[in-house]
This record gives sequence, C-alpha cells and structure tokens, in this order.
Amino acid sequence: MSDIYSIPVQSSDGKPTTLEEYKGKVLLIVNTASKCGFTPQYKGLEELYRKYKDKGLLILGFPCNQFGQQEPGSDSEIQEFCTLNYGVSFPVYAKLDVNGSNAHPLFSMLKKSAPGILGTEGIKWNFTKFLVNRDGEVVNRYAPKDKPADLAADIENLL
Repeated sequence: MSDIYSIPVQSSDGKPTTLEEYKGKVLLIVNTASKCGFTPQYKGLEELYRKYKDKGLLILGFPCNQFGQQEPGSDSEIQEFCTLNYGVSFPVYAKLDVNGSNAHPLFSMLKKSAPGILGTEGIKWNFTKFLVNRDGEVVNRYAPKDKPADLAADIENLL
C-alpha cells in the first residue's frame, strides 16, 4: 500500500473501510487502551478534536491490547467506555495489533515513516501518537507521555 488512505481498516462495528474519506484532513492517529495510566489522555484528545475539528483535524483512535493487556474489552465495550467516561466523539476503530508479526499495515506504515528514539520502529506503549498532514504524510511521532495539549502548536501549523 503506497498511501495511508487506501490501507484497509475495520470500524468498531466490524465493517471494512479505509481512511479515504479523510483525504485533505490533518490526522492524529493514536493507539489507545482503556485500562492504562495514559487512558485519561482520551479527555485531552477529545478537547483537541473539539477545538480543531472545524479547521480540518481528525483524531483516530485504534485500541490495542499488546501492552500489559490493558485493552481486554470487545470493540463495543471499548466504544461504550470511551463515550461514557470521556465523551469521545472522534472515531475509534476496531482493536488491532501495532507491533509484531500481526501488526496492522497502517501502523507498520506509520512506524516506518516516523521511527522512534534511535530509529526504532516498534511502538513502546499505549497512546503513541502520529501526526499526518493534509497530503497523507506522517510528519511527527509523539511518545505516550506527550500530552495531547502539547501537540496543539504542531497541529495548528498544519491546519
């Protein structure tokens, strides 16, 4: 797959789709988990989304259970958790793997485009964030400890 928009993904209700409908938007793609020390970042992600969505930002959550088994729920349970606890209104997709032999092609592409510290591609933990410009190019990778509000300036530069 040569572009981010054509990579197949699965919606939280199990339907196959792509990111094609988001062409021309700035994307913040995040691997998430409901039982992680960073889970309260859902609140900050939602605040960013509400602040910038009308200017062209879209946040996409991709739950992952690879780090400490911190996302054990079903896709419907994850959706309910995000909505009830954090008022999440941005899209949260079906659970997937971000590392290893079963890593989803979207995250394989993101990691290759924006390696981590010392050039490592592997994602170290939940709430690693990838910022994608309007042309579908990965422009930055942020660590789990980076708070969503700290990304605002970089997002504004792309909007």
